[in-house]
Amino acid sequence: MKKVEANDKVKVHYTGKLTSGEVFDSSLERDPLEFTVGAGQMIKGFDQAVNGMELNEKKTVTIPSGEAYGERNEQLIQAVPRTDLPQDMKPEVGQTLVATNDQGHQTHVVVTEVADATITIDANHPLAGKDLVFEIELVEIA
Repeated sequence: MKKVEANDKVKVHYTGKLTSGEVFDSSLERDPLEFTVGAGQMIKGFDQAVNGMELNEKKTVTIPSGEAYGERNEQLIQAVPRTDLPQDMKPEVGQTLVATNDQGHQTHVVVTEVADATITIDANHPLAGKDLVFEIELVEIA
């Protein structure tokens, strides 16, 4: 039976969980996820887990944070003067904003603190620093 190799297009169903068991994403209620193995479209650990699987095979893998969304980077947390925000904005803790740098690159950030003169934003991926558990089922190799 054919096994997945680099550059194969595959479709998988998956459920992603934190090590606590909390589900953060799943494809079970929608179309399977399609990607090319080894093309850098997926986090490294997920890509590696699918490589070598056979059609209809199911597996559960734990992916350390370094092979998922990386470690948290404290340099991606910063205070922003409220004067830099649109005048009508009322920032709240937990709110997601889009920040644009001088080159026009946009990044999603989360407001983590609101003070009188500043807000604190965090540009780390929400899953950075976390080990992830994926239940994967290979449903197609193209």
